[in-house]
Amino acid sequence: MKQLLIILSLLFISALFNCCDKPSEALELQPSIIPKPTQMKVREGSFTFNKNTTVFAEDQFKIAVDFLQNYLRKGAGIGLEKALRNKASIIFKKDSLKAPEWYSLNVSEDKITIKAADASGAFYAVQTLRQLFPSDLERINSVPFQEIIIPQVFITDAPKFKYRGMHLDVGRHFFDKEFIKKYIANMSMLKMNYFHWHLTEDQGWRIEIKQYPKLTSHAAYREETLIGHYNDLPHQFDGRRYGGYYTQEDIKEIVSFAADHNVTIIPEIEMPGHAQAAISAYPELGCTGEEVPVATKWGIFENIYCPNEETFTFLKNVLTEVMELFPGEYIHIGGDEAPKKQWENCGHCQKLIKDLDLKDENGLQSYFIKKIEKFVNSKGKKIIGWDEILEGGLAPNATVMSWRGTQGAVEAAKEGHDVILTPGSHAYFDHYQANYSDEPLAIGGYLPLKKVYGFNPVPEELTAEEATYVLGAQGNVWTEYMTTTDQVEYMVFPRILAMSEVVWSGASKDLEMDYPEFLSRLESFMKRMDALSINYANHLYDVSGLLIKRNDSIFYELKTPTKGKEIRYSINNSVEQKYNHPILISENTQLDAQLYDENEKMGRPFSETIRFHKAINGKVTLNVAPNEAYNAGGKEALINGISGSNTRYGDKEWLGFWGEDVEITIDLKEETKLNSISLRFYNTNGQWIYAPKEISFFCVLPDGITISDRIKINFDHGQKLVIAKFDFSQYPNLISKKLVLKIPNYGTIPNGFQGAGNKAWTFIDEIIIE
Repeated sequence: MKQLLIILSLLFISALFNCCDKPSEALELQPSIIPKPTQMKVREGSFTFNKNTTVFAEDQFKIAVDFLQNYLRKGAGIGLEKALRNKASIIFKKDSLKAPEWYSLNVSEDKITIKAADASGAFYAVQTLRQLFPSDLERINSVPFQEIIIPQVFITDAPKFKYRGMHLDVGRHFFDKEFIKKYIANMSMLKMNYFHWHLTEDQGWRIEIKQYPKLTSHAAYREETLIGHYNDLPHQFDGRRYGGYYTQEDIKEIVSFAADHNVTIIPEIEMPGHAQAAISAYPELGCTGEEVPVATKWGIFENIYCPNEETFTFLKNVLTEVMELFPGEYIHIGGDEAPKKQWENCGHCQKLIKDLDLKDENGLQSYFIKKIEKFVNSKGKKIIGWDEILEGGLAPNATVMSWRGTQGAVEAAKEGHDVILTPGSHAYFDHYQANYSDEPLAIGGYLPLKKVYGFNPVPEELTAEEATYVLGAQGNVWTEYMTTTDQVEYMVFPRILAMSEVVWSGASKDLEMDYPEFLSRLESFMKRMDALSINYANHLYDVSGLLIKRNDSIFYELKTPTKGKEIRYSINNSVEQKYNHPILISENTQLDAQLYDENEKMGRPFSETIRFHKAINGKVTLNVAPNEAYNAGGKEALINGISGSNTRYGDKEWLGFWGEDVEITIDLKEETKLNSISLRFYNTNGQWIYAPKEISFFCVLPDGITISDRIKINFDHGQKLVIAKFDFSQYPNLISKKLVLKIPNYGTIPNGFQGAGNKAWTFIDEIIIE
């Protein structure tokens, strides 16, 4: 036994010596830095960190130096001592002639020189330097390294946009302060500098306001929470009280932590809508004065703040305490999704509209926002609001956060207002990111990584001068369906990496060339996320497919995002074979595929069902183009034989039209016997998507006779998929070369439903002609 213990001890000492005597990872030939620097040159040779490495910096770079010292001490056990300028191994220098946040990083054999325009630039130089270190340093290592070797590089870098943000909703689900700090720290690693903290909602008030204690004793807690999806009817609840809030001491701690990571926090206090939790605590703030519960399900609620002096006094007092806690220049006041029904039925509100000579309730909301803005401006702050604040007239100094597409940003920028882009099509990280049935429950939609990476925050409608009002963009994280911190991270990572590169490096000029290169860097970055214990979604090893037409033949192409792997496939349960080229499709086909790294399976299995119907080789034209946010597959997706997802509407098979009547013409290229036509519509009313009430069909027979038909569509509001079918059994010899389908939009969303008063969306996937 004693001999065995001696051997084990020697093995442990040997392992300890080896761990301390070498870096944990080999040097990369081309460092994988995210977001990508403006310029980077890698040179031969390396620089070695060890116990003798020292640093010199002036006081203005204290945050950057403190971060570097703490990082090396915790991750590697290396103490980075301070030294005089002429003796230091790492030197920080100021270059005041450069643009804000600019830096350069020069790593040579015996010295690292960081030049920066300001403290922010120095901090970001350190974040770049951090990504040159082995990813093992992200862990708090109990066994120190003797040395760390990094490559010699010369980097110059600066951001494209001044606003680079991430959002987190803590109203629907509450997350403790330690997670908030982790969220901020991970943002800062990616050079993102604004944290939009959504602190109040119908379902919970999350910030202590000392003057109004019921906001935390009552409004911070709901009696139960909806189970499953909002569209699942009948609604069911868990019966458990839920809530939480941040004390003002918590807030101060988090604000200080954010400042140490060069992140500014923008608190959001919602008004006049999304206020049911506050009205539940203080019913006199509403128009009816009636007691209401803190909301227990998701959606939009009619209880909004009444625009009277009592409400404005309350909001001014709340904002005063909020502004004392948050030193940044911005306060977000919401302004979105405020139903006006209670204002329409409120005598005080109607008198106010008349006395102020306002046009309508939208004008009253404008009055509300302008009154709050004037107060916030008087305290030396600026307001940000969702794009609904444009309705009725924009407050003089407001910044618009455009979420309902980009039109709000275009309108505001043309009026000379600053704008921040966060459209649902490219920036809503609560949408699904993969087409697998086992993905965590989400609100809907489909936002894959490539779509985020392809986002351009500057709308093409803007002139060069108008584009200067675009401050930047942010990713939004609404948490109705994110109950845990693991799920938040799964939905955020790696999409935040793509967004960070969009707002730092600028929009891709060649997506098909830039995106694979980004994925190569992401694959390396995954080791860093592992070390940071980030629960990221890994879809790098997924297989995807695309139907393509060549010379009147149909082929199916398989792809995978990463290089150096092999795809194997089978058709209709045949023997698996290696994929080398697009597969000919000439009948109904079940195609299965799997990615391999040598003989090891990678990622999840892929499966596609192709319905070889009579229109698959036809030509389709539309009277209106699909909305650019939901047109990934183009018009040909309507007849390509592939149905869209049953659970999400944003994939490449679903085409979305906002408020428009759609006319679809299909040219079958030759006279074809028609037995039936079926169409499928998405119908998730919680996302403003409605199936049409009716559709019409027209075709011309070879003898010139026109045949037409119309069918009424009946559906339940909780019915996610609606199928409409024309059955031509009464026309046994119906033959035509061309047909037309007319699909009127549902119209305006009715009162009592999410998005009431707005135009409904129409989503269509496959049109199957038999």
